[in-house]
Amino acid sequence: MGEADAGSGLRPPVDVVVIDDHPLFSRGLALLLPPESGGRVRVVGTTEDASAGAALVRRHHADVAVVDLHMPPPGGTRAIAAIRRAEPTTRVVALSGLAEADAALEALRAGAAAFLPKTASPETLVRPLLAVLDGWSVLPEQLLRQLLQDAAPSADQGIAARLSADDRRLWRLVAAGTSTVDIATTLHVSERTVKRLVANLLRQLKVSTRVEAAALAGRIGLGEGTAP
Repeated sequence: MGEADAGSGLRPPVDVVVIDDHPLFSRGLALLLPPESGGRVRVVGTTEDASAGAALVRRHHADVAVVDLHMPPPGGTRAIAAIRRAEPTTRVVALSGLAEADAALEALRAGAAAFLPKTASPETLVRPLLAVLDGWSVLPEQLLRQLLQDAAPSADQGIAARLSADDRRLWRLVAAGTSTVDIATTLHVSERTVKRLVANLLRQLKVSTRVEAAALAGRIGLGEGTAP
């Protein structure tokens, strides 16, 4: 037995199913993934029907499912969720023709372990397929940076985080249009104290009026249901 044979014998094949409504794409992966992976990756099943994806994965006990997000209803995202329910150990690689942050988030929330542009060539798909089996998640760097940027708190949200719980409570009352008298009753303080507290709040928010404070609260979603 040669060295290559011994190496391949130590690594079991990776069985992949492809769920994509473009048969030429599926056929191309089936033809190109095996040679590009040195025979380790093989496509064992394909379907153009998103609703049939979970059953296909279960039938073949697939290690990886490659799912196109932009498919006719029920669509790729629902197919991913169904696969994860049917075969929790199967890793899912989501593909999209566009590097859309929203689509990537939907796919990851549904259970995908990777999100890759559909323009990726078969040789560039091999390493992500193997990486997800080892427990890694894979995203294009540019998309990852965009997701991180979108997830970063805005300057307005940073202001809210720096306020005390009492200040945030007062801010919610101001944003709701509560009068000075009613705020005093709610907080069990005098009207004079309320005026002083509101003035201090406006300084912290760097706004001049209650209307501006209410508008800022609306922008960051600070409502009555917000935790203090």
